[in-house]
Amino acid sequence: MVMHVLQRPAQNNAGAIQHLLPHNATRDDVELSIVIPAMNEEITVREFMEWCKEGIERAGVTAQILIVDSSTDNTPNIVLENGGEVLRVPKWGVGSAYIDSIPYIRGKWILMGDADLTYDFREIAPFIEEFRKGAEFIMGSRFRGSIEKGAMPKLHRYFGTPLTNWILNRIYRSNFSDIHCGIRGVTREALDRMNITSRGWEYASEMVLKAARLNLISSEVPIKFYKDRAGRFSHHRRVGWRSPWLAGWVNLKVMLVYAADSFLLVPGIALMAVGLLLSLGLAAGPVRIGKIGFSLYWMLLGVTCATLGYSSIQIGILARVIHGLRPRFVERIEGSFTYDRGMIASAILTATGLVLIGNLAYHYLRLGLNLEAISHPAILGLLFLILGFQTFCFTLLTEMAKRVIPPSRQ
Repeated sequence: MVMHVLQRPAQNNAGAIQHLLPHNATRDDVELSIVIPAMNEEITVREFMEWCKEGIERAGVTAQILIVDSSTDNTPNIVLENGGEVLRVPKWGVGSAYIDSIPYIRGKWILMGDADLTYDFREIAPFIEEFRKGAEFIMGSRFRGSIEKGAMPKLHRYFGTPLTNWILNRIYRSNFSDIHCGIRGVTREALDRMNITSRGWEYASEMVLKAARLNLISSEVPIKFYKDRAGRFSHHRRVGWRSPWLAGWVNLKVMLVYAADSFLLVPGIALMAVGLLLSLGLAAGPVRIGKIGFSLYWMLLGVTCATLGYSSIQIGILARVIHGLRPRFVERIEGSFTYDRGMIASAILTATGLVLIGNLAYHYLRLGLNLEAISHPAILGLLFLILGFQTFCFTLLTEMAKRVIPPSRQ
């Protein structure tokens, strides 16, 4: 077998990435790139290549089959013998495999999946049809298609996947039915916008939630899901009983990390509104409304709410800036919240707080402390002092974020 070999150094110096092409291969642009991470799949990969070629012919597309391989068995040779390209990479994780493959993808559409014959790549035509209709992100759905008996553990089918589907759909206001499905399609432009960073299999959830965050034109395709072939064990079964629980925990982490703004901004605004209402309303002293009295304790509650609310708002804003998934929001923040304005606001809040606290100190030293008479304005002063310090820190962090985030994402 004659092949071309291209090499480039790996970014972490753990080894070299090799791009292996079959004899008479071309480097022309194609419509579709089938990109598949594989590790020790010699039992199934030959038939998988046949499935891919049959699916490509049925769909009527020009295509590239790129296997991102970290095998120790004969998998890469089988792929090359059957006309596929091989990208040899160190074992960094499935997310890393996709990230490493990006420079070698020649298609405007990308189809991802597994080489274990659990997903039927003979039936990729529905994905191509969705691409041609304008879809930017396409999820396969086992639940809207069919699941062969024994293909999915009951814990996954009836608990884990439905639960994580529900959580993601509630957080991101999406409507996916099978966020963990291994076969999915994405346009090259959309993949670049997603800027996938996950190195492990949590990349799958990152793709789905970023598709929702970026408001990509998304669709679902019913697919058939088959059980493992005899002699082959899935990656989950190789890890053992802990695997589904670890998978659920990691996917939940990804959902929460990329949704920090969703559950911090609105609750933060509500908390701060309640806190300011109580703090400002009681600044002059206790207030009675009917039979209900609002005293110093209510004001301390207000200070707590305002402080927590302001922190939540700031963290939510920083999360959106760092993720870079809402460019217009980032532009508005950059336009309205500048370094100068932040420092001026911080100085005003701090100075106001010091004046109010100074008034308490004056009365304490000169007249003797009377909590009921003069402590309320001082408590408000403490709030302003805290908000001033938070504004100062937020201003610095925002400026740091502007310098860390690449200009293309700002």
